[in-house]
Amino acid sequence: MKTKLFSLILILTFSGSMAFAQGTGISKTSFAVIGGVNLQNLNGKDNSGDKLDNDLLVGFHFGLNAQIPVAPEFYFQPGLMFSTKGANNTEGAITSTYKLSYIELPLNFVYKAQLGTGYFMLGFGPYVAYAVGGKANYEGGDASIESDIEFKKEVEIGDPLTTVYMKPFDAGANLFFGYELPSGIFVQLNTQLGLLDIKPQDNRFPDNESTLKNTGYGLSLGYRL
Repeated sequence: MKTKLFSLILILTFSGSMAFAQGTGISKTSFAVIGGVNLQNLNGKDNSGDKLDNDLLVGFHFGLNAQIPVAPEFYFQPGLMFSTKGANNTEGAITSTYKLSYIELPLNFVYKAQLGTGYFMLGFGPYVAYAVGGKANYEGGDASIESDIEFKKEVEIGDPLTTVYMKPFDAGANLFFGYELPSGIFVQLNTQLGLLDIKPQDNRFPDNESTLKNTGYGLSLGYRL
């Protein structure tokens, strides 16, 4: 009798859990491919401590993410992305363009609520990134000069004055919202705030007050499998 009663309780408990999961939209882990356009900038200060006046640079991002259910309507969404960042700057007749390429690991928490036939999404979380390349381009009149950006934590006294230096590591915060269709296609608007100064310590100029931080916006289109 006790065995039958225990079995009945297990069945009812399991059935209730399944009904709860279906009713709250909990699902298995899923994966998505995602890509889109970046509008990036480098904010901070110049050598004298004055605020930089840079312009947005158009870039792109692509990659994939996993979506892991953690609670009703809440998910953990880690990903792996390739993303281009940077900025434009115009002073007089000279236009400077700085382009940076990163491998990025976003670690977002996502709230998804049913809206119509699909789902409204609101996500936030940290990211960490590592620079894998960069270019600095200077144009004025008919002249154009391009050079590689060198990534290092500290600039030494004997390092060339003509080279642009930046730190390879970056980290910050993500925020996005969007909408996912029943088919798995989704669109989202992103914003990103870099929290680390990517300008290395420059021992050539002890009184250097320059700082640099990545900031930007983006539009993504993806497909969840």
